[in-house]
Amino acid sequence: MTSVVWLRDDLRVADNPALRAAAERGSDVVVLYVLDEVSAGIRPLGGASRWWLHHSLERLRESLGGALTVRAGSASTVLPAVVAEAGADAVFWNRRYTNGREADAALKTSLRAAGIEVQSFQSALLFEPWTVTTAEGNPYKVFTPFWKACLERGVSRGPLDAPPLSATALPSDELDLLPRNPDWAGGLREAWTPGEQGALDALERFAEGGLANYHLRDQPGVEATSHLSPHLRFGEVSPFQVFHRVEHGPLSGAARANAAKFLSEVGWREFNANILFHFPALATKNFRREFDAFGWGTDYDEQLAAWQQGRTGIPLVDAGMRELWRTGYMHNRVRMVAASFLIKNLLIDWRVGEQWFWDCLVDADEASNAGNWQWVAGSGADAAPYFRVFNPELQREKFDPDGAYVRRWVPEWNTPGYPAPIVDLKASRAEALAAYEAVKASR
Repeated sequence: MTSVVWLRDDLRVADNPALRAAAERGSDVVVLYVLDEVSAGIRPLGGASRWWLHHSLERLRESLGGALTVRAGSASTVLPAVVAEAGADAVFWNRRYTNGREADAALKTSLRAAGIEVQSFQSALLFEPWTVTTAEGNPYKVFTPFWKACLERGVSRGPLDAPPLSATALPSDELDLLPRNPDWAGGLREAWTPGEQGALDALERFAEGGLANYHLRDQPGVEATSHLSPHLRFGEVSPFQVFHRVEHGPLSGAARANAAKFLSEVGWREFNANILFHFPALATKNFRREFDAFGWGTDYDEQLAAWQQGRTGIPLVDAGMRELWRTGYMHNRVRMVAASFLIKNLLIDWRVGEQWFWDCLVDADEASNAGNWQWVAGSGADAAPYFRVFNPELQREKFDPDGAYVRRWVPEWNTPGYPAPIVDLKASRAEALAAYEAVKASR
């Protein structure tokens, strides 16, 4: 007997139900990763995510004693070919909840028709989208009742130990994921340690240190956030491991006081995944369709370039955009401010910003990236009202009062070398609100 374990965004050995099922079957195991950027519904990775994936696969290969098979192409073609090549009679994978699930269902049907045992498992979410619904059986569109319903339901299990596993590798493809000409990833290498062990170390550091400061999480100059998002994005750590460590592991009193709020942010990740499951066009279409009539600007190339490069003359926005370019990451409060500035001060379509973040973020998640951009735009589920326009200067004064964050990323701030603002904040806010009022009047 031979089993194939098809990995996707679950690049870990511990708490991996598909790997465990193959190990418990007592068979030879082929662990397969397919870089599929051609199938319908699949969104190709951005540059920063490709960098992360390369290193995550390398760490996983080491954990498996070199026995990781990597192929590129359409999964609907590659997976059956690997099954035949290995002489496998069983395939296991962990479920995904993006547009790729339709391809998964078709593969499950065709493989079973060919006499292959196929099983899929819950791994990437604490609560699968069809299990948490309103009393009428509809998906939740507001976060607070969604998360309340989740907690009342309860997390179904704790994390699973890494299984004893002896895997066999088949020939692999070269994926060519790293930037070369030029190699722009120096800042990413300095900032991050991709892979399962890096994820577990980050979780433990946060539980032992940063969580106690989590009430200061809106201050970008303070070390108070988990930095777990890229590890969760690639499944190097599971939400079950994160939830269990925070809910049931040892914590200081200060950390325990912040635990519920942190876990609600894990819940926000679940909420966005739930929205994407029911609204697959989240990255390209307004969730609230009245925003289809919004009058976005069209002549914005120079302003967009200034935003992308962190030279808008708005210090907090520039600091965030430079942090993003250097590290593939941006503090969450600053993400909201930078997004609000693009959408509501420059009147640039949220989809333009969402695509830039998709390419630059190491934690570019298909549900969270689009969901959060729509939240800021006011067009999404449980979104901030459109008239809530973040004033980036007031945000800087409130959350970076000593300027530590801004000075780190914008050393020329408050010098003659720093540019003047590319837009008047008060006047541009008024223009955005007028555009929104026009949308309301047209309904």
